Amino acid sequence: MRDLNKANELFEQLHDKDILKDDLELQAIMKNYIYGDVYQHGTLDIKLRELILIVVNTTNHTLSALKEHIIAAIKVGVSPIEVKEVIYQCTPYIGLGKVQEALDVVNPVFKKYNISTKPQSTVCEETRFEKGFEVQSSAFGKDHIQAGHDQAPQELKHIQNYLSEYCFGDFYTREGLDLKTRELMTMVMLATLGGCENQLRGHVGANITVGNSRELLIETITQCQPYIGFPRTLNAIAIINEVTK
Repeated sequence: MRDLNKANELFEQLHDKDILKDDLELQAIMKNYIYGDVYQHGTLDIKLRELILIVVNTTNHTLSALKEHIIAAIKVGVSPIEVKEVIYQCTPYIGLGKVQEALDVVNPVFKKYNISTKPQSTVCEETRFEKGFEVQSSAFGKDHIQAGHDQAPQELKHIQNYLSEYCFGDFYTREGLDLKTRELMTMVMLATLGGCENQLRGHVGANITVGNSRELLIETITQCQPYIGFPRTLNAIAIINEVTK
């Protein structure tokens, strides 16, 4: 049986205000489920749990919940750079608009807590393709990435270049998060979006390649479940099972 006292203690540790204060029945169900069941399941560090939920709420564009989890992340010791970087990492996958509005939530919170961050970019115009191709190859295999460039029809070669230069060169090469964390967060984005099964399948494989275990992937999707629903959760688990069987 779950420990509801522990659930309330954890909620109060993380949050300054009650969720769903005008709908007390649903509040009780969700507070007990999220903090009594999901947060107590598995071995994920609480800092990683909060980073996962920052990504989920950025991807879902649920900005009120995003603000709550940014504050919670700061309370449990997630670095401001990590907060910014997981949101930056979303950009190639969910688009600029959602990320821009997520940052419009983050920046006032940082200002309130007198937090500032430094630039984390490691590439320049001359190196972004080379460095992006390198990190892309480390996750997906050099032969596979080179084949993508070589075999792309002429009218689609620019897309392969954008993947190497922009998605991986401009974002994956940044400091503040290691490759394992970036790949884990990318899997979270794709599972949250839904309808991205081919890409999710590829990034589950990339997670395994860079050293994230099947158990970690399952625990990560479990942490997402209250925010993405069971259909997307079960789809993600099916793909994890397919790739890691």
